[in-house]
Amino acid sequence: MTSILTCAFRNLPVTSTWATKFSLRPLSYASQPLSTAVQIQSKKTLTKPNVKNVVVVDGVRIPFLLSGTSYKDLMPHDLARAALKGLLHRTSIPKDSVDYIVYGTVIQEVKTSNVAREAALGAGFSDKIPSHTVTMACISSNQAMTTGFGLIASGQYDVVVAGGVELMSDVPIRHSRKMRKLMLELNKAKSLGQRLSLASKFRLNFLAPELPAVAEFSTSETMGHSADRLAAAFAVSRTEQDEYALRSHTLAKQAQDQGLLTDVISFKVPGKDTVSKDNGIRPSSMEQMAKLKPAFIKPYGTVTAANSSFLTDGASAMLIMSEEKALALGYKPKAYLRDFVYVSQDPKDQLLLGQILANFKAMDSDWFAQNYMGRKSKVGAPPLEKFNTWGGSLSLGHPFGATGCRLVMAAANRLRKGGGQYGLVAACAAGGQGHAMIVEAYPK
Repeated sequence: MTSILTCAFRNLPVTSTWATKFSLRPLSYASQPLSTAVQIQSKKTLTKPNVKNVVVVDGVRIPFLLSGTSYKDLMPHDLARAALKGLLHRTSIPKDSVDYIVYGTVIQEVKTSNVAREAALGAGFSDKIPSHTVTMACISSNQAMTTGFGLIASGQYDVVVAGGVELMSDVPIRHSRKMRKLMLELNKAKSLGQRLSLASKFRLNFLAPELPAVAEFSTSETMGHSADRLAAAFAVSRTEQDEYALRSHTLAKQAQDQGLLTDVISFKVPGKDTVSKDNGIRPSSMEQMAKLKPAFIKPYGTVTAANSSFLTDGASAMLIMSEEKALALGYKPKAYLRDFVYVSQDPKDQLLLGQILANFKAMDSDWFAQNYMGRKSKVGAPPLEKFNTWGGSLSLGHPFGATGCRLVMAAANRLRKGGGQYGLVAACAAGGQGHAMIVEAYPK
């Protein structure tokens, strides 16, 4: 696989060697979604004949926080509810105008398995609005968005709210299987003798808890180990990874200070202070980052806590409509949602290649490549200055189920700010999967 990708990149027309190397660089991070605003001279549109246009009216997210901080005493539906309320306030959409709600999440809270429904009811939406929850690892809210896209494009609905949530501060920890089995059997016992007989089978090792898996089920390998292997395969050095991480934090801090992260809304945490900004943005120095030891493959690995994204709590929400409905309601959309693609490959050797392969497919589709990129062959990698210029998941945080919506809103807002026309968002996910989507700026 390494040789195939290397050959593919060598055959691409690129703007610089550095740009080509960077297009491979996210492989060395366990969860590094991409967001790039690609400005193209042509002002043609990706509108397709006889296909309904789907638009993003607006989107919001509560601040993404380090797990174990201000959100640690809440539940996932509390975060999702806050994002939904923020979206209602931002857009002033009448609650009964929404046709459907779909949310993404990864580690589910057992009490609220359909977190979309619980959050929607808590946010005051009508109990007549259907809601469901999807899970696709780190591209769960991407799946929520594209599910909404499909519902609108098919003519089934006109107004969909899509979003995602993740709360890593309180993940479910189960009793061991032996303990669970014993407890279930005790619950069924009808006599004291049966209960005593079952109790005699108890052993202290039954109390060992089962923690949520941090490894691929099919391979037993963590993303960090996979990232280290791929970094070595693609010759991405520790220094280069640290440089990119420092760039991410520096750019995120600049964007935060300049008020560019307009999708972030304030959230009054019950019983605590109001949070109004992401708290994981921490520009450091190459010297400080170099002091950290490898986190996974020791002592020779290159992936560290400083050049990886941190465990994050957060939630996001987006209002998606058919263009006709948005205009009829008096909205000025921010962007069109255009072509998207999902890919899947070997979760052992290709675990973190999802966004790269998805990028190729999204940009190399006949429609996009022939009509708007000027060729049907591979389209090449944009220069580094177009990637994550407002920071990325390394610095802003990566709540697994919520990041996809952040990526799309970052692309939409960057296009409006910079006058670009097309943006590309992409992310990899556990199981060797990936997603990419083309976002087009709505005409001003």
